[in-house]
Amino acid sequence: MGDLKLDQSTIKELQATKKFDAWRPQSEEDEHSLEMHLPYIYKVLTKAFKSADEFPLLIPVLVGATSAATERAYAQIFAPYLADPTSVFIVSSDFCHWGERFQYTYYLPAAPLANTAGYNLSRVGKTPTDPPIYESIGRLDKLAMDAIEQGAHQGFLDNLKETGNTVCGRHPIGVVMAALEIIKKEGKISGETDGQFKFLRYERSNDVKIIKDSSVSYASAVAVL
Repeated sequence: MGDLKLDQSTIKELQATKKFDAWRPQSEEDEHSLEMHLPYIYKVLTKAFKSADEFPLLIPVLVGATSAATERAYAQIFAPYLADPTSVFIVSSDFCHWGERFQYTYYLPAAPLANTAGYNLSRVGKTPTDPPIYESIGRLDKLAMDAIEQGAHQGFLDNLKETGNTVCGRHPIGVVMAALEIIKKEGKISGETDGQFKFLRYERSNDVKIIKDSSVSYASAVAVL
C-alpha cells in the first residue's frame, strides 16, 4: 500500500535509556502482531491525511512477559511521551483465549457479575448450561474490561490474578495504565474522565457451548487525554 516511516530520533532516545533491546532476527520472524497492525494503521492514516508525506512517524515497541514492578518502571519512561498531545499509543491485544488448546477452561457459574469464584472445566465433567460457556467467557472479559475502564493498574492485575484470563496483551495494557496513573498524579490530566479507557466493541470468534470448542475474544477501547 505504501511506506510507513520510523521516528528514528525518538527510537534513539529510548535506546539511550539502556532499557530496550533490539529484536533478534528469529524473534522478529516469529512475532506477527506488528505486521498485522501496519496495514490497518496505513489505511486509517490515508483517511486522516491528504498525503503520505504528512503521515506521523512510528515507534514500534514489543512488550514481553513482565512483572507489575517492571510495568511501572517502563510506565515512568513512557509517561512523558504519552502526555505529549502529538503522540498516539496503539496497544495490541486479544482478550480471552478459551479452550483446551489454550490450556484455559475457566468457567463462572451464574452469579452477580462481581463474583469471580469459578472453576476449570474438564471433559470428564458435565457441560454447564447456567450460563452457557460462551456467556461465562463474556463475563470473564467484561470483568477485565471493567477493570481497565476503572483505570487502576493494580485493579487490572488483581482481576487477571483472580480469573487467570488469557489477555495476551496484558503487559502493554498494564504499562499504559500505569503511565496514565503517573500523568494523572502529576496533574497533567484535568478532566474527571480524561485518560479513562472506554470500550467500543466486543466480539468472540466462536460461541463455545461444549468443552472441546474454543474461541478467542476481541475488544477495542480508546482513551483520550
